[in-house]
Amino acid sequence: MSIPRLKSYLSMFAAVLMLGQVLSAQAEEGLPDFTTLVEQASPAVVNISTKQKLPDRRMAAGQMPDLEGLPPMFREFFERNMPQQPRSPRGDRQREAQSLGSGFIISSDGYVLTNNHVVADADEIIVRLSDRSELQAKLVGTDPRTDVALLKVDGKNLPTVKLGDSEKLKVGEWVLAIGSPFGFDHSVTKGIVSAKGRTLPNDTYVPFIQTDVAINPGNSGGPLFNMNGEVVGINSQIFTRSGGFMGLSFAIPIDVAIDVSNQLKKDGKVSRGWLGVVIQEVNKDLAESFGLDKPAGALVAQVLENGPAAKGGLQVGDVILSMNGQPIIMSADLPHLVGSLKDGEKAKLEIIRNGKRQNLDISVGALPDDDADIATGVEGSAERSSNRLGVSVADLTAEQKKALELKGGVVIKEVQDGPAAMIGLRPGDVISHLNNQAIGSAKEFTEIAKELPKNRSVSMRVLRQGRASFITFKLAE
Repeated sequence: MSIPRLKSYLSMFAAVLMLGQVLSAQAEEGLPDFTTLVEQASPAVVNISTKQKLPDRRMAAGQMPDLEGLPPMFREFFERNMPQQPRSPRGDRQREAQSLGSGFIISSDGYVLTNNHVVADADEIIVRLSDRSELQAKLVGTDPRTDVALLKVDGKNLPTVKLGDSEKLKVGEWVLAIGSPFGFDHSVTKGIVSAKGRTLPNDTYVPFIQTDVAINPGNSGGPLFNMNGEVVGINSQIFTRSGGFMGLSFAIPIDVAIDVSNQLKKDGKVSRGWLGVVIQEVNKDLAESFGLDKPAGALVAQVLENGPAAKGGLQVGDVILSMNGQPIIMSADLPHLVGSLKDGEKAKLEIIRNGKRQNLDISVGALPDDDADIATGVEGSAERSSNRLGVSVADLTAEQKKALELKGGVVIKEVQDGPAAMIGLRPGDVISHLNNQAIGSAKEFTEIAKELPKNRSVSMRVLRQGRASFITFKLAE
């Protein structure tokens, strides 16, 4: 090989090597370094284990045999060979249920935050620190509605986390979780914020932070950190079809958790604002039916009698567009905002009623401790009326109206072939509004049904087992 060609190859090799170094440097600059954050934050993250004593009615494999009816020889054999169980002072066989979760210390004197489901029904709670020392914890209080629990351990000068502001968190931002998945203490996983303000089924009062941080059993109750080493959330749930992590995890915003913990510390319980309404999502057809430009807001499907909304003039069929200047894009936005208010505070609502915008000032009440369902019977008979929707309806009795808190309406007695059957109506359903008009009687229902427009979305308010919702349908030519 000639010297000029050798020099050419060497030059090319040097150029490739330099390019590789540049790309490597760029890659390193583009990825965050979590080492300092983990070193500083880990000491305040704890492992939580619980014990619960339960009556033991089973052997390790299968059902405990009933020994009373066996001959003495066989009974003695089984008793001698059965594994022995600890007994309670009363003599009942007992077994201990254990669970593992995570938590973090928020004050140097020993207050710890975790999830309610980590410590629910526990007889004993053990908090293990990063130095593997163990402390017995006292349950200060829990809030099942947000899945937050506050614990207290005896200690002084304990390491604490820095608390951040979850409102300032941005979608796409790097976040990191520290916890004990499957009992592996102080495991670290990272990801980004996927979305904010998520609402999950049966979790009305938490605007969850969605991330793609790997969360598994044992991470529950552990902290979610931003890149400043501040806690911005409590890892609480995952969405999975397999039972394991699938890239969808949800954290309780720290702002929500701290508000809950402060109330638990002060009062032992949590109070929330309450309007006394049942709401539903506004879809495209409902938006058209109510004269909205686009699907948005929270549609009032039910107003509870003597509740704050009823006293403030809110009506069934109103669409709430904003509260205290905060727009209601999805119906789930409203409970978050109302729940953050205290009893007696004002809620300034912008609504649409009969196609016109107006404002209401309502004093919110306190959310009842127990969620009460409205129940009603549908038995009873009155004048029947058939109509073009394919249903046979009857007037409500006075008892039914009182139970449902209605002034009028009809109950479906029979569903025939037709539009009603296609949209899923059933015998026993109660119809209180049709085409944005209140129904006073079966005769009135028939008259309104005759005038329904064709090929346009029509709304109907239906109560089923006491729960109200609006549905839409179209009548063909």
